[in-house]
Parts: sequence; C-alpha cells; structure tokens
Amino acid sequence: MNAIGKQVLVRAEQPYWNPYVAGIGLGLTLLVSFVALGVGLGASGSTARLAASAAHALAPEAVESNGYLGSWFASGSPLASYLVFLSLGTLLGGLLSALFARRIHATVERGRGVTPRTRLLLALGGGLLVGFASRMAAGCTSGQALTGSALLLGGSWAFLVAMFAGGFLVAPLVRKEWLP
Repeated sequence: MNAIGKQVLVRAEQPYWNPYVAGIGLGLTLLVSFVALGVGLGASGSTARLAASAAHALAPEAVESNGYLGSWFASGSPLASYLVFLSLGTLLGGLLSALFARRIHATVERGRGVTPRTRLLLALGGGLLVGFASRMAAGCTSGQALTGSALLLGGSWAFLVAMFAGGFLVAPLVRKEWLP
C-alpha cells in the first residue's frame, strides 16, 4: 500500500525470450524480407546513408562527386532507402518490446573492474571500428551472416566462421571482466 492507502501494483520484468524461438522469428523475418522486398536484412547501410546525408548537407558537391556515396543521391535522398526504415522499425520495435517486458533501465552494463566512463569510451571505439569494418566488408553482421549465408554466399560463410572462431578465442580473455 502506498501513503494514501491505495494498493500499487508493480509488474516485474519479464523473462527473455527463448533463443530458439527468437532465432526462428528472425529467420521468418528474413524470409518475409526476401519475399516482400526482394532483398535481405542489413543495418549498417542505414547508418552509412545517414552519415552521407549529414555530409551532403555540409558539402553537397564533394559527396555527389564521391564514387562511393554519389550514386545514393542520383535518384533523390538516400534516406528513402528501405534500410533506413528497417533500422527505424528495429529501434521502435526494440523499444516497444523492452517497454512491454519492463526492461527499460538507465544503466551502463559493465564488468566489475571497469568504470562507466571507460565502458562508454570502449563501446564508442568498438562501435566506430565495427562500423568502419562493416563498410569495408560490404555489410554488417546481419547483412553478411544472416542474409549472405542464407543466400549461400562463400564470403558470408567465411565471415560467419571467422566471427564465431574469433568470439570463442577472445571470450576467455574478457570473461573475467563480466563475472560477478
């Protein structure tokens, strides 16, 4: 009971989804993307298009003459791409899912030996590195691992194997940072 005498109901946070059910859902989402749009899933393209649009606002001639970015502006705004709407839908869907599951918390997840500031700086540095690498590899994890491997592309399968091998090799080195 609260101070006024009314009962206050607080719903506990919900458990995470079963990873196998979530994986099947992701696979079905990929299938629907292929059928409805004729393309697969990817996330880094929307970030690149957002950055290109910001650069275009500052130096339109330089961006339009760029061999990599210029073609995105040939038929209008690069923000009109399905990739941008896919990313916006992902953010909105994740937010709604977290709200309904009562899993919205203002916190910095980190290991016991890392300060919040260090964790945020490492996350920013890692994000920039991954973003650059995804552009160099012509796709991010979702584009390469999910879409590319679903299409049985050799380079995507090599990426998938290398990603899991790297994760298994590095996990023992950083695991102690995350233990309670």
